[in-house]
Amino acid sequence: MYKQKRLTPTVCPARCGAVFMTFLFTSLFALTANAQGQLTTPHSGGNRKASVTELLGLTKLELTYNRPGVRGREGKIWGTNVVHYGLRNQGFGSSKAAPWRAGANENTTFSTSTDVSIEGRKLAAGRYGIFMIAGGTETTVIFSKNSGSWGSFFYDSTEDALRVNVKNDLLPAPVEWLKYEFIRQTDTSVTVALMWEKRMIPFTISADIHHVQLASFKQELRTEPGFIWQSYEQAAAYCLMHNVELQQGLAWAEESISGVVGQKNFRTLNTKAALLAKLNKATEAEQIMKEAIPLGNLNELHEYAKSLLKQNKNKAAFDVFTLNYRNHPDQLTTNIGLARGYAAMGNFKMALTYMRLALKQVPNEASAAMIRDLIKKLEAGQAIN
Repeated sequence: MYKQKRLTPTVCPARCGAVFMTFLFTSLFALTANAQGQLTTPHSGGNRKASVTELLGLTKLELTYNRPGVRGREGKIWGTNVVHYGLRNQGFGSSKAAPWRAGANENTTFSTSTDVSIEGRKLAAGRYGIFMIAGGTETTVIFSKNSGSWGSFFYDSTEDALRVNVKNDLLPAPVEWLKYEFIRQTDTSVTVALMWEKRMIPFTISADIHHVQLASFKQELRTEPGFIWQSYEQAAAYCLMHNVELQQGLAWAEESISGVVGQKNFRTLNTKAALLAKLNKATEAEQIMKEAIPLGNLNELHEYAKSLLKQNKNKAAFDVFTLNYRNHPDQLTTNIGLARGYAAMGNFKMALTYMRLALKQVPNEASAAMIRDLIKKLEAGQAIN
């Protein structure tokens, strides 16, 4: 009988595996050699990317830039190939008279959410590229409508939105990595300072914060916040506090009282009365407060009476402190209030009576120390308001 021979599989020599792996890596290299890498790595060139943001009222200011380092070039930054003075042909790009890029790599950019003034000159809301014509003692800062280029190789002066001239300052200590900072803040302005090596180049930004705020109120009151009286009173109180657009504030105050969502209460009436007083309508303001006072709670009446003291309306303040005490007798707040009221009227004996009652009611030692100080003044016949 014929017997079939069993076939044995051939085993590949070890070098076959090596050949296969070589082929695999060669193929992978061929596939990736023509493809751009997708992994995230730090920015090349040794520079650092940064941004700084500041709010000026509701106006958002932001600078985005690249930070070159001094890296041993002390004394060889300004007026050299690193930062050239004036305009120059850099030998590349379309610009034959290029300023300094005011940083490194891509454009340094400045954005503002509202119209502002730079060194007193208007600049519309938007995003701008910043360039600088550097000099030994002063620098021209350029805000360009082109904010998407690399360096200043393609700078075009016809795209300038604004140029301002500023004085250079010396820094008390050297700065290794170029940086922009917001300094010298006020309610309506802030200075942006470029700092690098031993030099600072500052320029000041100012905004009409009240105009921006009121414009925001007008827009918001057309949306969900406009469906509650508190928003109208808040807008009216802003006008009162900052003494701006008082007629507009009065209109908002009226809306907070008698509008569709209005409510007549101490807060809304008091704000309206205060606006009327600012507008030299004292008689109308007094009539409004006659309506308001009976609606006030303990704290509202106490604070209102204190505001009358600040206006040297001592008798009116005493009357409100007294009413508040009748409504809320022997409370810490009303005892202090009545003590202040009597002191304002020159009756230190009665003021001491109520201040000593208040001392027994204070919740902590810090408050007690303040009351004891007021008692010492009253005992010495000194004013406390």
